[in-house]
This record gives sequence, C-alpha cells and structure tokens, in this order.
Amino acid sequence: MTPEHHDVLIVGAGLSGIGAACQLRRKAPGKSFAILEARGAIGGTWDLFRYPGIRSDSDMHTLGYAFKPWEHDRAIADGDTIRDYICETAREHDVESAIRFHHRVVSAAWSTPEARWTVEVQRADTDETVTLTCAFLHMCSGYYDYEEGFTPAFPGVEQFAGTLVHPQHWPADLDYAGKRVVVIGSGATAVTLVPAMAQQAAHVTMLQRSPSYVLSLPARDRLAEALRRRLPAQTAYAIVRWKNVLRGAAFYALSRRRPGLIRNVIRRGVQASLPPDFDVDTHFKPRYNPWDQRVCLVPDGDLFKTLSTGRASIVTDRIDTFTPEGLRLASGEELPADVVVTATGLTLKLLGGAQLTVDGEAVTFADKVAYKGMMLSGVPNLTLALGYTNASWTLKADLVNEYMCRLLTYMDERGYEQCMPVEPALSVARIPLLDLQSGYIERAAHWLPKQGSRLPWRLHQNYPRDIRLLKHGTLD
Repeated sequence: MTPEHHDVLIVGAGLSGIGAACQLRRKAPGKSFAILEARGAIGGTWDLFRYPGIRSDSDMHTLGYAFKPWEHDRAIADGDTIRDYICETAREHDVESAIRFHHRVVSAAWSTPEARWTVEVQRADTDETVTLTCAFLHMCSGYYDYEEGFTPAFPGVEQFAGTLVHPQHWPADLDYAGKRVVVIGSGATAVTLVPAMAQQAAHVTMLQRSPSYVLSLPARDRLAEALRRRLPAQTAYAIVRWKNVLRGAAFYALSRRRPGLIRNVIRRGVQASLPPDFDVDTHFKPRYNPWDQRVCLVPDGDLFKTLSTGRASIVTDRIDTFTPEGLRLASGEELPADVVVTATGLTLKLLGGAQLTVDGEAVTFADKVAYKGMMLSGVPNLTLALGYTNASWTLKADLVNEYMCRLLTYMDERGYEQCMPVEPALSVARIPLLDLQSGYIERAAHWLPKQGSRLPWRLHQNYPRDIRLLKHGTLD
C-alpha cells in the first residue's frame, strides 16, 4: 500500500506544534499537514506536568502566541490555564482534526531521489507500526525526555519508608496533607512546589545542594489590564508583549555585562522579602553569575512569603544518605520526611528520540551544526522549533514556525523540492548549542549539535535580532 503522504508532518502537539499548524493554516493554506503526537492529549509539557502549583516560569504575554492575545488576568499562569489556551487556539484555527494522537515517531528516513521523508510511527493505542511520507518534516517535540526525568543515585534510597516521587510523574492520588515533605532541588520546579505544597502539608523543607537566583515578579500585569480597557485586544497585547520582551532582553544583557550589579540587585530584593534574621547568603547566594543558569521567577514573591510564615524552610547541604525516616545530611542533621520530592531536573532527548537517516546514512547530532538555531547541516527539508533558554520559549518557536511557512512558499514559487544548510567551513569555530551551565544541558553536551561562531550558524538568544534574521532575512 502507498503510505499516506502530506506536504508537512509536524511532530508534537504542544505549544510549538499547535503554533506551527496554526501558522500553516494562516500563511500556507494550500499545504496539507498532520500533527503526530505521542501522547493522548494536546498541550505537551503543559499536559504532562501535573505537580502542585505547575505554572509558567515567564510571563504569558511572551509565552503566548504572537497571533493569539493572552487575555487572562494573571500574567504568570497555572498549567491548566495554559493548556486551555493551547486547546482554544487549536480550535480557533481548525487544526484539531489534523492531530494523530498516540503516534510516536520512531524514525525518519530522507531520500534525495524521491525528495521526501519516510516516517515510521508506533501507535500506542493499537500497538501497530504505521508509515507516512512527507515533503517537509517539522520537529516540535522540544528537547526534554517526556518519559524520564533526572534523578541522581541517592545513597540508601531503598531503605526510605515514605513516598518518593519525581515531579514529572506526579501520582494523581498522592496525599500529602498534614505530612512532612522534603523537596530536593533549587530550580524552577522546586520553587514552584514549595509554596504550593505548604498550603496543605504539615511542613515543607526545600533541600538544595547549592542556591539559585530567585526573582519576584508581579503575577498580574497592570499595564496589560489598563490597555485592554482602552485598546483592541491585539494592539494591547502587542504593546505589552514588546514591553516584556525589551525588559527581559535588557535584564539579560545587563546580567552578562554587569553581573556584580545584577547579583546585588537580586540579593537586595530577596533580603527585603524575608525576615531580618534570615541567612540570605547561605540560601540565596549562588556561586555562579546571573544567567549562567536560568533565573527562577516567583509570582508575587510566594516562595519568600511561605518561608516567612514558617510553613516552609530551606536547608543548603548535601545528602549523606536516605534513612527509613527521611534523610541524613553531610552536616549530620536529620531531616524527617513522609514524602520526598526529587525536583532534581530533566533529561534531554532531541526529536523525541527519533532516529534520522539521510540517504541511508544515520544522522549523528554531535556532528551537525545548527543553522539559525532551527535546521541541521546536511539534513534536508527539516526544521526544529527550539525556544530560547533566556526568554520565553514561544518567542523563538513562533519565529521558526513563520520561517518554515515562508521557506515553503519560497520553494514553491521557484520550483524547488529540497533545501539544506551545507556544513560551514572549518574556519567557523564550533561552540556549544546551548550556553547555560545547567546540569541537564551539561549532561547532554557531548551528543547535542553544535553552533557556529558567526551568523548564520550562531544563535544569539536575542529576539529582536532573530526577527531580522528569521522574519526579514534572505532565504537564499
């Protein structure tokens, strides 16, 4: 039987994939497409993660789509509201019918003579293997492993008599009301979990090996609320979006140029939000500079308020071993626990683990150089919607999705069937693709693609520059 063929196959029905489908509807309406989603629901990350307090770690005026105004009151939104926003966008642009749920892409093979991808899909609902073909493959599966988070090998964990849970696989029936909870970690997940769980738990202890930068932002954007009363929704949204983009870009740039200044600004904010006798330097003074790792945002200072009430506490120490009753730390302190949450990070998996071949030769990611942060050298007719590490994911994903549509139109107008970035000369230095020192990135650095030292191989993590490069730059 001849495999089902589409002009474009989109992999992933999360924020990026739904955005890509909507852009195809808007800007390349003649293209046929399908969305292959390994799970059984729309939403991607925002459907997978169900831990208490799950929310955005950036404002929704930049995490939302450029073409779909965010009109909710809270700029820092909870996971359910974000998922509803994605589903609503899919309905409005009539892309729900294009989604194939429970379709996990196992492999994709490119044929130059046929100018098409042959995609092998495993259906989780029927356990059968399905073959589809497409002229263009658009990967919107992010770079996280949806099946497994990262948990270190903790000594003695097998003797712990309580409940051990990773936030990525939160049990729907977990009852922690009135119980002693220890959250291991200091990143975005940990600072979200602590105030949320403290509302019901007897006490929550945030146990961190080393501190992170934590910055309080208002949960509501007052300018957005004022503008929505006076201007059309899209106009008000665009103004607030650009205000937040420029504010974030300025904060990041100043962090890199004057790290000491920003370190002091953040420290003063933390100190002002906590009791006078709180040991800020032990628990909120990282060893690295701001934006060497992602800065954690807390809406309306909820973490600091929870610590101030005494319903939660923070301990900075190393784990010696788990015990039946909890944990013993390197200092000798015992932390009793009924529930331990390992908010210890994520694992990276590019393209959802799909194996690529080009004309029979396996694609090794580590040997590839990323072109404009969205294509791979030597790999034809394939784009990747990867977001920013220093700003909202969707800002970059939106640009990539628009670029894909523009590229497809350009190829059609000139009769081209194939496009491919050719590997740059050796004079272009290879540097890491992602410039953060976070553990999940460092653990994957050896197999990730590289980027080049100059344009168009360099990713600047800068939205205004990328608008010029991706939205208005040449396609030749």
